[in-house]
Amino acid sequence: MTTIIEGFVPYQGEHCETTTMGNLMQFAGVQLSEPMLFGLGQGLGFIYWDSKGMDFPFIGGRVKVDKLTANLADRLGLTVRVQETSSVDKAWRNVRSCIERGIPVGLKLDSYYLDYFTNKVHFAGHYAVLYGVDDEYAYMADTRQQGGLVKTRLTSLAAARNAKGAMSSRNRSFTLEPIDALPPLVPALRESLTKNAHDYLNPPIRNIGNKGIVKMSKEILKWPSRSNNSEHDLCLTALLMERAGTGGALFRNLYRDYLKECADRLEDPRIEQAYLLFTEIAPMWASVSAAIDRAGRSGNHQELQQASNLLLEIADKERAAMELLL
Repeated sequence: MTTIIEGFVPYQGEHCETTTMGNLMQFAGVQLSEPMLFGLGQGLGFIYWDSKGMDFPFIGGRVKVDKLTANLADRLGLTVRVQETSSVDKAWRNVRSCIERGIPVGLKLDSYYLDYFTNKVHFAGHYAVLYGVDDEYAYMADTRQQGGLVKTRLTSLAAARNAKGAMSSRNRSFTLEPIDALPPLVPALRESLTKNAHDYLNPPIRNIGNKGIVKMSKEILKWPSRSNNSEHDLCLTALLMERAGTGGALFRNLYRDYLKECADRLEDPRIEQAYLLFTEIAPMWASVSAAIDRAGRSGNHQELQQASNLLLEIADKERAAMELLL
């Protein structure tokens, strides 16, 4: 038996959490650009995560998973209904009942298990929207890079939802209540800029926010000595940074475009200056991941010194931009 939500049109996005919220909001009758969703969700951040149990450090360029959705709901007065359960059967009933009522569902997943993912890497902080099911397949809306409208077997979806490990949740699903009207955007924009800048400049620990970038610039020089397969680890890190957007230019591009939209609406010279700084910052992140990739492929670890120097420059520019937004 096939159940597909009528009138579901995919939202075109680059990043999974903003694309998922874009899909749910668009279906509820509100369309905002992806940079706007990212910025209002106070999405810009940084994390350098390393611990004894990890094969290699994790680099992230945004705020914690789930936080962006919560911030966006808070800023725009949206009601997000979240369900979590450790029961695979109950998790399936939760989403099935929504689809039968014609409500698309946001899902949090480990992308490793999804049939349409070609890069098989465990990442349990991936988001996509379910908009239909039949006896064998789930019909999903994902990012442009993953193919937009895609499908995966129900067995694969169940494994992706029930995954354990870093960033995972217990079969998390969420829906959006109908939206009557959005609050005035100008105060929401100002508040999101100030709050994001404050959190980025005042992290609770040294491996987050601006301090995290400085920390990575030091730690990156030690990477070859801690890896058993430095070509694999370095190239994979570069790929994740640039293509999966965990730490590379993607989030800086989104934030740059958000600042441009804010500068146009708010006509504030400080926002304009911050925007210009981010136009310089975004390509520098692409250069960092390219240097890490070259270090992996060539075995020439001088490339990591270049990446380290770039990271310090980036940290200075990002700090200057965020201080303007405070």
